[in-house]
Amino acid sequence: MAKKNENEAQQMNETSEGGMTPSLLVGYARRSNAGGAIKLSINQHAFGDCETYATSDGQTYIPLVISLSALRKVIEGERTVTTVSQLLSN
Repeated sequence: MAKKNENEAQQMNETSEGGMTPSLLVGYARRSNAGGAIKLSINQHAFGDCETYATSDGQTYIPLVISLSALRKVIEGERTVTTVSQLLSN
């Protein structure tokens, strides 16, 4: 379970079923100035608050999500930035 603290930025992400899922804001995704890449900016403090999982080979990962529709808008230039989040378990 993710650690809770006063500085944690929680938000709600819409699910495909139309419901809302609580999430932890971890950073932002935006297009590079040249337009050939997506730049991710991850807050180091928030990253440390994320839940992790381990694979059978012993590697540890942090599952993060970016809304596909919001990312498409960033890629197409309709939006400047979108969020990178971790979905929180209830």
